Amino acid sequence: MAVRALRWAWFALGWLAVAVGTVGIVVPGLPTTVFFVAAAACFSRSSPRFEQWVLTRPGVGPLVRDYRAGLGMPGRAKIAAVTSIVVVCSASAWLAVERWWVRVIILVAGAVGVAWILLRIPTRRDAT
Repeated sequence: MAVRALRWAWFALGWLAVAVGTVGIVVPGLPTTVFFVAAAACFSRSSPRFEQWVLTRPGVGPLVRDYRAGLGMPGRAKIAAVTSIVVVCSASAWLAVERWWVRVIILVAGAVGVAWILLRIPTRRDAT
């Protein structure tokens, strides 16, 4: 019974990641690929059928497969991701909030995201 509940939890989490990733397609600053990577990971623990579904989606499927294979991100995608994080976090910190400590949290979170992308995710040189 516990295994079945855990499988359903992974399945639900996978669909939540798909939903947020789908929103990220149209909302500037909200990443897309990372949520589809998470969805594939969740579905690998709950539904091989939907894991394959994620891996065959046009646009994100190849990126998820490349990430899993350790190939990293295309250079242009990396530049776009870092630029989006910097612009959105800066605008949020200075235009949307007044409390200094909230600004610091937003800027630190953005810096962690940029550092992760630049230091931990390899740049794939053969594709743009």
